[in-house]
Amino acid sequence: MAWLVEMGWGGLVQYPDTITWTDISQYVSTARAISISRGASDEISETQPGTAVLSLDNEDGRFTPGNSASPYYPFVRRNAPIRISVAVIPTRSGSAPYPVAQLGDDFDDGRVDTTLWPTNIGGATETAAGRLRIPVSPGVDTNFTSARQWTLKGSKLTAKLAAVPAANGSSNCAASMWITATTSGTRIGWRYDALTGVLAAMSQVGFADATPTNLPYSAIDHAWLRVRESSNTVFWETSSDGHDWTVRRTLATPAWVTSQTHAVDFPTTRTGGTASYIEWDLVGAEIKPRFWGTANEFPIEWEGLASTVTVTCTDLFKRLNRLPVLRSMAIEEVLAAGPAAFYPLTEPSDSTSAGDLSGNGAGSLTIQQAGTGGSLNMAAASGPAATEDQVPVFTPSSASAGKWLQANMGDAVQQLLGGGRAVFECWFQTTTSGRVIMGVASADLQSVHVLSLSSSGQLQIEWTTSGGTLTVTPVLLATGLADGKWHHVVYGQYSNWAFLDGQLAMTGVSVGYGYDQRTLHVGGYRGTRLWSGSVAYVAVYGVTQAAEGLLASHYPAGANGYAGERADERIRRLARYAGVDSVTTVGDTFDAIASQGPGGTQVVARMREVEATESAKLFAERDYYGLAFQSRDLRYNPDPASEAFAVAYADLEPGTSLSDDDQKMVNSLQVSRPGGATQRVTAPSSITAFGLYEPQPFDILKTNDNSVLDAAAWVVSRYANPGPELREVAIDAYTMPNYLDILDADISSGFTVYGLPSQAPAPSMRVTVEGYTETIRERSHLIQFHTSSSSNDSVWVLNDPVYSRLDSTTRLAY
Repeated sequence: MAWLVEMGWGGLVQYPDTITWTDISQYVSTARAISISRGASDEISETQPGTAVLSLDNEDGRFTPGNSASPYYPFVRRNAPIRISVAVIPTRSGSAPYPVAQLGDDFDDGRVDTTLWPTNIGGATETAAGRLRIPVSPGVDTNFTSARQWTLKGSKLTAKLAAVPAANGSSNCAASMWITATTSGTRIGWRYDALTGVLAAMSQVGFADATPTNLPYSAIDHAWLRVRESSNTVFWETSSDGHDWTVRRTLATPAWVTSQTHAVDFPTTRTGGTASYIEWDLVGAEIKPRFWGTANEFPIEWEGLASTVTVTCTDLFKRLNRLPVLRSMAIEEVLAAGPAAFYPLTEPSDSTSAGDLSGNGAGSLTIQQAGTGGSLNMAAASGPAATEDQVPVFTPSSASAGKWLQANMGDAVQQLLGGGRAVFECWFQTTTSGRVIMGVASADLQSVHVLSLSSSGQLQIEWTTSGGTLTVTPVLLATGLADGKWHHVVYGQYSNWAFLDGQLAMTGVSVGYGYDQRTLHVGGYRGTRLWSGSVAYVAVYGVTQAAEGLLASHYPAGANGYAGERADERIRRLARYAGVDSVTTVGDTFDAIASQGPGGTQVVARMREVEATESAKLFAERDYYGLAFQSRDLRYNPDPASEAFAVAYADLEPGTSLSDDDQKMVNSLQVSRPGGATQRVTAPSSITAFGLYEPQPFDILKTNDNSVLDAAAWVVSRYANPGPELREVAIDAYTMPNYLDILDADISSGFTVYGLPSQAPAPSMRVTVEGYTETIRERSHLIQFHTSSSSNDSVWVLNDPVYSRLDSTTRLAY
């Protein structure tokens, strides 16, 4: 076992696929442990931000912030991405021939293992950084080859490609990883060509493959290489982290793979030029991610002349927790879509202008006067129903006397809109027909596009591309809009599609493309047909046709706050507001969620509302920049065959404990929902036996009263009389034969502790992982699992020998 600690110097966590990782494992202090904490203390607590603490040797100052002599300068700084994994090197067992997956070498002892690698032509060495370095020298063909004692059938060969050779003026420069047959020139593996920068997945016969799969080499995507055989198929795979793999090529298994014993070879060749090298590492290692996050700081410590840096790191929730409070969903949806300019028009009542929130530097909308009289009052009307925003009211004296808004959106926005690619979006409300909602024009007024209502209240597009009289194009399915209700419109110039209140209202009508669009008018056009009513959430985009329909989906944001969408969809939506694209949902039971339309709370708080409503689990991934959201049914009636592992009580470490107290007890619960009834569920027999245990009443985001009742009954049925349970289970995982299985255990995984002492209530107990703390040292990996009783999640199943005993071993599923 070895730890693998990598820093993403200069990378941005929100763009994980662009990070180039640097292995700093050699600088991790062996005198101090790596400590990692993850999850929750129990099932009724929220998961906490994951943390990691490790100490780095800073003797040469490479981890000193601001040190220009550091090889990582200037990227030794707060919020640098970091990931921590455990690399488990396989051990050989049984007798030859061995599965090639048992070929393992971490190259960390400073000398080549001549028993494992008897052929070393070319002077390959192990570096101080713990890598295999093979020279690539002019006129020299090297081989670094294992004994012929391995088989690929049903097995795999894995290696980290730590550094590739440079062409350096050569006419031929290549390095490879092969599994070789007994026939010379017959082999399967990967070949890197330094001249072309191509990484090829090859099955050679006579040293040639007529149909290789060629990949432009990427140090990020191809950091790990693997060849695997399964079910009569050979797979060539690559990985950026050694854990998640992408298949690049498949081939029916050649006959020699099943009939011969193989050797593994890492050859190089070069013709001319100057020497360089290739580096390999962690051959055969199983990579188990333990932490993915950012370094909070790099504090320097000294003891005499010795310098160390103790780095404390936090996972994705650190970034989420420092985000500002969310605005209404109507605003967040637009911001998440990347507008060229966006004016929510939600300024306070004393404002005399309205600002752009896109971040593209668009000029403010300022009040313009036409004629005399009229008013424009900010924050004078309630916005669309789900928002609770306050928006302006335009009150002209007449169609040509009053106030409207105008902005020079500037060069940057003009460029983003491009030629004919502008899309308009806004909400409007009026009882007056024949007025202008909004318009966009070029500075010379040669190109103009205006959204307005006709004298009959029909939406229409007015346009010119030559500066002449505006041509009127009606939106056929958008009539009767001067009804005093809020309406949402999206119109795209490229496709000439218009959407009203989320529905397609016009397709493909011939309207000329706009160009040089930079002047925005709201509530009138050049002092004419002044709007009477409200306009809000005005946005312009420079997007493709495919995106126009997606913008129409913003309508429910203002109309109902997406009330009724599934909980997993809501979590994805909130994550998108926070700039997180990766959300993994696990399980099948996700109920409809009520509106969270108004603003005023942080994104994590809103996610926690959904989590609590669903009795679900939300946490940051430990192998990627993303979130995991688990439904409650993931834990229902656990199948013993799906357990992560089993462990004997005798193999546990000190710290394992059995609890039977009232910490979790709930026998009465009062709950309510937005706009619904307040209800109470009790367990009378529990109240009689133990007294009343009732937490504070709380609201949950259900869409009907029955769902609220079900949610409350689920809590009371689980905790009216909780039984004895193991809450802490400590294991030195490294000493266990099922080490890899233990490392796979994560939040909501189940395992069994068997062989309990006679004083225990049962000889074995199944527990569910709620979180853990782990301490990683050389040849030691202590994991303290925080657990709960799996029986709390057992649900009733008709005629099942175990799960049909309602209120005894099970409860009705929720």
